[in-house]
Amino acid sequence: MNIPAHAPLHLLHSTAVGTLATHARQPEGFPYPSVLPFAPDPLHRPTILVSRLAEHTHNLHADPRAGFLVVDAPDGDVLNGQRVTLLGTFEPVDPTPELVARYLRYQPDAERYLALGDFTFWTMKLDRLRYIGGFGAMGWLDGDELDPLPALDSGEEEALIAKFADAASKSGGYQLIGVDRYGADLRLNGARKRLAFDSAKPDMESLHATLGDCIWSQTN
Repeated sequence: MNIPAHAPLHLLHSTAVGTLATHARQPEGFPYPSVLPFAPDPLHRPTILVSRLAEHTHNLHADPRAGFLVVDAPDGDVLNGQRVTLLGTFEPVDPTPELVARYLRYQPDAERYLALGDFTFWTMKLDRLRYIGGFGAMGWLDGDELDPLPALDSGEEEALIAKFADAASKSGGYQLIGVDRYGADLRLNGARKRLAFDSAKPDMESLHATLGDCIWSQTN
């Protein structure tokens, strides 16, 4: 195994769309891939918003085991780009105000689907994942190896976003949409940008200082 530190985690924050592979009901047992937007939850796991009428939703109700593929190949060179395949089970989650607010920061266009009342949130519980970052950089991880540190709670993240929102906007018009112990997520004109920290920040003091430095660096 030769995986750059936290590379799979950062990839899950850099990409807005993934491929969900469920088990088809008809014809039974076949993989059923579909492309859909997602947002990483505080544990960096994909959270999806799906219609109750969608085929993949019916498939998940019948068998929650699934694969989820995320790819970043900005130059179109998929074989030399980054990709991670996640294996696990999807579980429906309650649309708490905190979950909805976070998802809409990452996927603002989803607000129109929420208004329909037909869509539900599901989050993936990870069993294993395989990351490929180009030639010689690949390997398997167990789900609990993705992030061994405790996640920020919604109040901590929202406080950091409120604190640095103006600074992010002044550094090129970015919107600060998410913060975790390993980096921060920005959005500009619909495109997402990941600011990766040099190391994990285990406490709010170091996280606060590093986040300020990273946002300030966007103006220089």
